[in-house]
Amino acid sequence: MTHLLHFLRENARWVTGGFLLTFFSSFGQTFFISLSAGDIRTEYGLSHGDFGTIYMLATLASAASLPQVGKIIDRISVSATVLLAAPLLGFACLLMAWSRSLVLLVLAIYLLRLFGQGMFTHIAMTAMGRWFAAQRGRAVSLTAIGVNLGEAVFPVSFVLAAAIFGWRGSWLMAGAFILVVALPVIYQLMKVERVPQSVVREPGSPVERDWTRGEVLRDPLFWAALLGVLAPAFIGTTIFFHQVYLSEQRGWPPTVFAASFAIMSVMTILFALVAGQLVDRFSAIRLLPSFLVPLSLSCFVLASTEAPWGAYVFMALMGVSYGFSSTLFGALWPELYGTKHLGGIRSLIVAFMVFGTAMGPGLTGTLIDLGISYPGQIAAMGLYCVVIIVVMLFVSRQALRRRAAESVAA
Repeated sequence: MTHLLHFLRENARWVTGGFLLTFFSSFGQTFFISLSAGDIRTEYGLSHGDFGTIYMLATLASAASLPQVGKIIDRISVSATVLLAAPLLGFACLLMAWSRSLVLLVLAIYLLRLFGQGMFTHIAMTAMGRWFAAQRGRAVSLTAIGVNLGEAVFPVSFVLAAAIFGWRGSWLMAGAFILVVALPVIYQLMKVERVPQSVVREPGSPVERDWTRGEVLRDPLFWAALLGVLAPAFIGTTIFFHQVYLSEQRGWPPTVFAASFAIMSVMTILFALVAGQLVDRFSAIRLLPSFLVPLSLSCFVLASTEAPWGAYVFMALMGVSYGFSSTLFGALWPELYGTKHLGGIRSLIVAFMVFGTAMGPGLTGTLIDLGISYPGQIAAMGLYCVVIIVVMLFVSRQALRRRAAESVAA
C-alpha cells in the first residue's frame, strides 16, 4: 500500500487523466447504451433482433474505423488526440437525445462506440503503456478502473435522471457533461507529456523489441491470444445488452441488474488493483491463462440459476475476470510487441474487441427471435471459456520462450 501511495503521489496527473478517460468512456459502453434499449425499441418500433442488428452494424462500422482513427495517437500528442475525440463523443450523446430517425440513431450509436468505448479507452491505455515501464501494471490498473466506477455510478444515475427528464434528457445531460466538464479537465491533466522514469531495466529483464503492426498481424501468437482477449468483451456485452430480456424471463425487477452493477464494479476495481501488483511482479504474459476462469464460472451460474441472487454472484465473478483482464490487456501488448508502434497496434486490437461486442447482441438477438434458449446460449459461452483457457496456457508458454530467446539474442 505504501508503494502504491508513493506511486500515486509521483504520477497523479497522468493516472487521473487516464482514469477519467476510461470513466467517461462509459457513455459509449454497452452497459450504458442498453439502459435506453427498451425506450428505443418502443419509440422506433423495433424487435430485440432488429435493435440488436442495428447495434451490431453500427458497432462493426466503428470497429472498421478504429484502426485508422486510433493510429493518430502515434503521430500527435495524447492531449491533442483528446481534443479531437472528446467533442465527437459529446456530439454523439447529443445526437442520441435529438434523433428521431433510424439513420440518425445508427449514426449516434456508431459515434458513441467509436469515440466512447473505442477512442477514449484506446487513448488512456496507449498513454499508460507508453509512459510507464517497470510500474506499467499499477498505471494500467488504476486507469482501467475508471470504467468500473462508471458501471457503479451511471446506471442508477441514468435511471433516476430518466425518471425525471426522460431518457432523451439523460442523454442530453451526458453530452453536456462531456463538453463542459470532461474535455477541459482531461486536457489540462494530460497536456504535459510524461517521460517514463523506469526506462532503465532491471538486470536480467527481457528486452522488448518494437514490432510494427504488419509484423504483429503475421504473428500466430497474436491471433491465438485474441481468442481469449475477445471473450470478456463478447460475453459481457451480450449479457448486459439483453439484461432486460433476461430479467423479464426470470421475473426479476429491473433493479436487480441495476444494483448488481455496483457489486461487479467493486470486484473489478479490487481485482484490477491486485492484478496490477501481480503484473509488475510476474508479468502479464505469465498471468494470461488465469483471467477466463472466473468468467466461465459466472456464465454457468447465470445460465443455471433463476433466483435473483444468481445475478449478484454472476456479477461478482464477472468483476473478478474484468478486473484481471482490464489490467492484463493494458500491460500485455507492450510486453509482447514494445511501445514504439503501440498506438497503431492497440487500435487494431480494440477494433477486434469492438467487433466482438458488435457480434454478441446481433447474434444472440437473432437467436432469441428464433426461439433459442438464452440461458442455453450463456452456458455455451461458459464452455467456450473453458476451452480457451487451455489455448491461453499455450500462448503464455510460447511467448515466454520467445522473450527469453530475444533477450539472449540482444
